[in-house]
Amino acid sequence: MIPALLATFLFCLSAVSATRATRILGGISANFWRLLLATLLLGIWAHSFAQGIRGEGFEMFFWSGVVGFGLGDLALYQALPRLGSRLTLLLVHCVAAPSAAFAEWLWLGTTLTPPQIASIACILLGVAVALWPLNGESTAKHFDLVGVAYGLVAAIGQGVGAAMSRLAYDINGRQDFHIDGLTAAYQRILGGLLLALIALLVMKRLRFKQGESHHESSPEDRKARSKRRAALPWIIGTALAGPTLGVGCYQWALEAIPSGLVLPIVATTPLMVIPLSAWMEGDKPTMRSLAGGLIAVLGVILLGKFR
Repeated sequence: MIPALLATFLFCLSAVSATRATRILGGISANFWRLLLATLLLGIWAHSFAQGIRGEGFEMFFWSGVVGFGLGDLALYQALPRLGSRLTLLLVHCVAAPSAAFAEWLWLGTTLTPPQIASIACILLGVAVALWPLNGESTAKHFDLVGVAYGLVAAIGQGVGAAMSRLAYDINGRQDFHIDGLTAAYQRILGGLLLALIALLVMKRLRFKQGESHHESSPEDRKARSKRRAALPWIIGTALAGPTLGVGCYQWALEAIPSGLVLPIVATTPLMVIPLSAWMEGDKPTMRSLAGGLIAVLGVILLGKFR
C-alpha cells in the first residue's frame, strides 16, 4: 500500500508541473522532453547501480511502456483540451482499473475478492462524486465523442500497460531474477520515449509541410527558445515527480500487489491534487469535491484492510 500511496502523491506534484509545462510548450513537446529527461535520470541509476536492460522481462517492460507511457499519454494530452481536465481524469482513472483487472485475469489468472471489489467501487465512486462536472460546467464538451475516444484509449493504455508490467515481473520471477522499481521504470520508459519521439517528429514534419518552420535567427525561433527556457523548471519538476520517482514507486507497487488494486489507489491522484491546485492555481475545492475525497480515502483504507 505504501508504494502506491507514494506514487499517488508524486503524481500530484507531477500533474501541477505538467500543467504549467503543457501551457507553455504544448502537449506533444512537453511530453517528449519530460520523458527524455526522465530516461536520462533513470538510465544513470539503472546502468550504474542496478540491472540496466537485463532480465527476460525487458521486452515485456519495453512494450508496456509503448502502451502506457507512449500511446496512453499521447491520447491523454489529446483528450484534455477536448473534455477538460476534470472529466478526462475521471474517465481515465475509472476505466484504467477494470482494464488492468481484465488484462491480468486474461494473462495471469489474477482474481479479486468481493471485499476488494467493493473497496475499488468505493474509491471510484469517490472519484466520480468529486470530479463529475455539475450541469452548468462545460456542458458542450461532454458530447465530444473524439475526446471521449481519446480518453478511453488513454485509460486502456494505462490499465493494459500496468498489467503488462505485472506480466514482465512474472517472467523475471520464473527466472529467479529480481528487478527494482526504478530499473523497471527505465525499461518501460524506453518504449514510451520511442513513441513520443515519433509523435514529435511527425508533428514537426507536418508543421514543416504547412510552412511553419523558421530560420534559427528569426523572431519566431527566438520566441520558441524563450518558451523552452521558461518551461524548463516545470519540465524538470514533472520529470522527477512523474516518470522518475513517481513511476519508480508505481512499479514497486505493481511488483508487490496486483494492478487491479494499485490503479484504484492511484485513481485518487485528482483528489489528492486538490490542495496543490488551490495553493498554486487558485482552484478552490467545493464541498462536493471534499465529500468525494472522503469517500475515496475510505475506499483506500478498506482496500488496505482487505489486502
